[in-house]
Amino acid sequence: MESELKKPNYAIPAAVVIAGVFIAAGILLKNGPVDIVGGNAISQAPQTGAIGVENLDALRPITAEDHILGNPDALVKVIEYSDFECPFCKVFQQTMNRIMSEYGKDGKVAWVYRHFPLYQIHTKARKEAAASECANELGGPNAFWKFADRFFELTPSNDNTDIATVLPQIAQELGLDESTFASCLGSGKYDKHIEDNYQNAIAIGGTGTPWSIVVAPNGKKYSLAGGQPYSAVKALIDIALQQK
Repeated sequence: MESELKKPNYAIPAAVVIAGVFIAAGILLKNGPVDIVGGNAISQAPQTGAIGVENLDALRPITAEDHILGNPDALVKVIEYSDFECPFCKVFQQTMNRIMSEYGKDGKVAWVYRHFPLYQIHTKARKEAAASECANELGGPNAFWKFADRFFELTPSNDNTDIATVLPQIAQELGLDESTFASCLGSGKYDKHIEDNYQNAIAIGGTGTPWSIVVAPNGKKYSLAGGQPYSAVKALIDIALQQK
């Protein structure tokens, strides 16, 4: 998990290394009850009081401003806060596409994408987030998801993306009017929307990307930190589906 926020010592309990994969993903177990499901750290207890400490009750409700793949009334919602320059987000994009191919078609799971550009380490991420919003404006929801998939497919992550070339290329591939796309991208019209997403991610305890919240049918929330493998995400979704 890519991280930019430094937390004071009193806000961080002992870090627990579960396995090598979690070293790569940067997973920290916080205070309170945790379940280990499929080798994954899953927090179940909302917490408050310091930066990076979970307060899942602060999760903003899903609205028409969100990007939703699947049935908006699906039993389980996976709300992902993501950064287009994050290498773990690139991997998690593939994982969630696989999840949706299994759980999305029958209305069990909806995937909600929100922006969490870690601007301190990824200077291009906010503009890329704005580009995805412009794709959505000009081409509709399908264009947003196609933009995200294609962007992660084409780019190397960690601010090594040549956005002057890649963004117009994707817009052209999606059949968007290039001049209108460029005008939208330079307008700053989506800056507040992206910032609102960013601030909500921090409010609920996000310190890195991807940072996801799985919402069960009964409203119970589970946090999922890092680019977790398919097996771990699937295990958590199966648990959430039982919470009715």
